[in-house]
Order: sequence, then structure tokens, then C-alpha cells
Amino acid sequence: MGPWWVSAKLRWRALRCQHQLFKDYYQSLVPLLELPISRAPLMAMDLEMTGLNPLQDQILSIGLVPIENGAIPLTGAQQKLVQIQGSVGQSATIHGILDNHLTEAVTIEEAMAWFVAQTRGHVLVAHHSPLDCRFLQQDILSIYHQAIVLPAIDTLLLEKHRLLREHSVLKEGSLRLGACRERYGLPIYGAHSALTDALACGELLLAQMASMGGADELKVGELLAYSR
Repeated sequence: MGPWWVSAKLRWRALRCQHQLFKDYYQSLVPLLELPISRAPLMAMDLEMTGLNPLQDQILSIGLVPIENGAIPLTGAQQKLVQIQGSVGQSATIHGILDNHLTEAVTIEEAMAWFVAQTRGHVLVAHHSPLDCRFLQQDILSIYHQAIVLPAIDTLLLEKHRLLREHSVLKEGSLRLGACRERYGLPIYGAHSALTDALACGELLLAQMASMGGADELKVGELLAYSR
């Protein structure tokens, strides 16, 4: 599907949406589709979850890092820990978030309201975006009783397309965030958190754009279509 389809889908959603919050969300994205990626307001994101099934598992934390004019203003980076039902269980071995870390966390309702407010007017960027988006969409649907479309530039898919164009063999693990960053000479971040991974994803996108050549002329709608 081409960039025209991304634009048509957002316009149709904005027209038909009954919830003003999400109507405004879609309308804020439409004019961004024609902007060059170098000038568009972007928002790198990452989630930590108790598992990989959005119908059974829960969001533990959300990290957001803005990308503005091809740079990452760290003063705008934010992270929210999210209350869950039950215990984090064995998932703590992956993300390091323990039950006692969540005593002052926000509710999922507060987290989703914050996420929509912070990302309105920004194009999302994520590494393997379908997974994160499915969790967000599931919680938003449960809370607002309204489905939402979350267009996102997927750095994993961008890297996959690049490697396949070069006729590279996709080895197991070659598309993980750390492996992708290593190919661009980006540093390894030891801490594993939603905020750190959101920053790592944002930096990866900038490196990918720099390596493309002529990326300044690539429009947001084209990159969104390319990330599908």
C-alpha cells in the first residue's frame, strides 16, 4: 500500500470517528504525512510488558522520546510505570521491573490518557511496532470503547528491507534492536528499560535515514507505507 492509502485511511478515520479525542488525534497526523521525515515531529516509543500476548499480558512501562528536526531533545524524554493486576512474575527477569517498583505507578487509564496526549501531533517510531501498538490498542479499546489506528514507522522493517536489498542473509537475531544498532556503529546500552529502548530506537532511525542518502526528501507518508 502506498502513501496515498495511509492518508486516505487517516482521513476516513477522522471523518467517521465518534470520539472527539481520537478524531483530533487523526486530524493532527494528516498534515504530517506530506512533511519530509527530517522536519516531521516524531515520537520514538517502547513498552515493557509482562508477556507478548496483548489479550492476556499487561503493560508495565511506556517510554517516549521525541525526535525533532533530525535531533533527539533528551529533555522531552519521558517514562511512566503502570500498575497491573497481580504480579509481574517471571517477566521481571526480562525487564527488571519488580512488584515494589509499581507502588506509585499510574493506572492504565492514566497511562493511556497520557500516551494519547503526548503522541498527538507526532508520528510514532518503534522497533517491531506491531507488538507495541497491539498492546496500546487493546488497552485503549478496553478503556474508551473505541478502536484506534496507530500509524508507526518500524525501524525493524526498515532494516529488514535494507538487508534484503543488499542480498544479506537474515540470521537469527540479526533484526534485534541491539544487532541493528551495531551495524551502524551505535553504542550498546546496558540498561534495559522502555525509556532506554525508545532512545535506542530513535537513534537507530536517525542512523538509518543518514545511510539512505536523500532521506531529507523522503516524506512521512512514504516511510509509513514502506514500514508496512
